[in-house]
Amino acid sequence: MKNIIIKSLQAFLVAILLFGCNDDFLDLEPLDQVVSSNFYQTEEDAFQALVSVYDVLTYMSTPGVSWAPFVTVADVLSDDAFGGGSDANDGLNFNQLNIHNIPATNPVVHATWIRNYIGIYRANLYLEIIENIDASDSFKKRTIAEVKFMRAYFYFEQVRFFENIPLLTRTLSGPSEYSQEQNTPKEVYDQIALDLVEAIADLPESVSAAETGRIRKWAAQGLLARVYLFYNGVYGAELDAAGTTVNRAYVLAELEDLIANSGHDLLDDYSHNFSLAGEFGVESVFEIAHGDSPTWWDWGYPRGGAGNLAAQMQGPRVTGSTNWNRGWSFATVNHKLALFMQDDPRFEHTILLEEELDGTLSKGYQHTGYFSKKYSSDAEHWGSAGQFELNRTANFRVIRFSDVLLMAAELDSPNKQEYLDRVRERVGLESVPATFENIWKERRLELSLEGIRYFDVLRRGMDYASQELSHSGIRGPNYVGEQPIFDVTFNPATKGFLPIPQTEVDLSAGVFNQNAGY
Repeated sequence: MKNIIIKSLQAFLVAILLFGCNDDFLDLEPLDQVVSSNFYQTEEDAFQALVSVYDVLTYMSTPGVSWAPFVTVADVLSDDAFGGGSDANDGLNFNQLNIHNIPATNPVVHATWIRNYIGIYRANLYLEIIENIDASDSFKKRTIAEVKFMRAYFYFEQVRFFENIPLLTRTLSGPSEYSQEQNTPKEVYDQIALDLVEAIADLPESVSAAETGRIRKWAAQGLLARVYLFYNGVYGAELDAAGTTVNRAYVLAELEDLIANSGHDLLDDYSHNFSLAGEFGVESVFEIAHGDSPTWWDWGYPRGGAGNLAAQMQGPRVTGSTNWNRGWSFATVNHKLALFMQDDPRFEHTILLEEELDGTLSKGYQHTGYFSKKYSSDAEHWGSAGQFELNRTANFRVIRFSDVLLMAAELDSPNKQEYLDRVRERVGLESVPATFENIWKERRLELSLEGIRYFDVLRRGMDYASQELSHSGIRGPNYVGEQPIFDVTFNPATKGFLPIPQTEVDLSAGVFNQNAGY
């Protein structure tokens, strides 16, 4: 069942479009008689505004700029996948990410920047208007917490991609404020921590079946742990949520609460995490809904629909198949990952082999013979109507309970052996000691091709990143093309961050400094 947010999008589409940001994330005066200063009056109006914030969670493209699904971008940056695409020209922008030679004009980078500031803008607008709306206190309390969670989510994605970004906690009042200075990473991460700590206090622990997909307390606890592990790993410091120190003990306590009291658990069948049967299941702590409602046709504005564009981009280029259809073969999987997982039971649910495909396969750029099976163009996730490629129905599992168990184990929970064993037992593996290296290895086996690997590598430092992300001479049996197109050298001068988009540097009128290494 798709959630209430997806089902509400069609009814609220006009309102959503009215209050979206332009491609530079700083709105001009709306060319309509209904403007934000007079539209929001009732609880129903506020709910429409809330839906517009949720809507940005599904964005995977920016019209006129690029397609940039988070999981595809993150995996291409890692050593688990290449750029791919139909040919070298089609795959150029993603290949620049893959080889860590990224110009500031890369449109995938710019689309990522824009998407997150659209979400931040809508969240800030909601937090400004909600207090003056005629709505119940319980509605306000809950929805403010939801929006703070989403603002934290957008900022976390933005700061770990770009590091040096402006921190905006209110909408800008006019052109005189358009040149905003970049804040320090600490200032941004502390705000993220504050939003999540406050959200945890006010989010519900459960929701009704009709509200499936709305954010709960447990999602905020899981995201806070992910934020802490990345920040502490990269910067070696604790978080400060307006005087509340968010350190290892604080975060571990939140995770232990989640594990003990949330009702979340591991699915019996690992593969169900990526099937319709597992949507919003017991293992899903935070999940973003995608689907074919509203049915979508418009190639010029794909984010108007709710299809999973990562599944479209990462699927094999197969026609005439009853099981896979018309993917674009981006993010082809590296033989290095296949070798790492070759004896693991999760391999068959993670990596799709060329030999499994029926129909006619067209081999694209950086063809390896391996594709993601977690987010792909499989028949189960074909839309029921609309433009075929724009209506993939695979939900994005952002935080799974297995990740929660492994994060708690990494934070040295007294129960770390039990938590590691639970993850391994689910797929029929024997116990191994809960050492840091075994927990780390388990993360990659369990969470590969879910957009997590790259950031895990970065938080272990540049020496480790150079060791893991640089690779040459690795070649699988079905690779097509000369070896140099599969060799990658990581550039530690960038610290793993993307360049600030050149368009944004230009718009800042000299205020923005470009990131190191670019």
